Amino acid sequence: MARQPRRYAIHLLLIGGQKELVHFASLEAFQQWYGGVLNAGPTDAFINVPIGDLDGEYLVLRPSAVSAIRIEPQYGSIEE
Repeated sequence: MARQPRRYAIHLLLIGGQKELVHFASLEAFQQWYGGVLNAGPTDAFINVPIGDLDGEYLVLRPSAVSAIRIEPQYGSIEE
């Protein structure tokens, strides 16, 4: 029986070596955000990245600053 991840940790690797970690409840939620926000607009416009469990708080960045994205399924409890 396959395990289901509780949430997904999204590691955004930015130009300049900075790393940011955000969380999404499901892979579909991340894909919807990625397709609708990160890939849709101009690369020099600022976009909002939802910060995991904090409602209404965002990381603001330019899509051109993202050099790589790593998606990590998390199976344990959220408090770990």
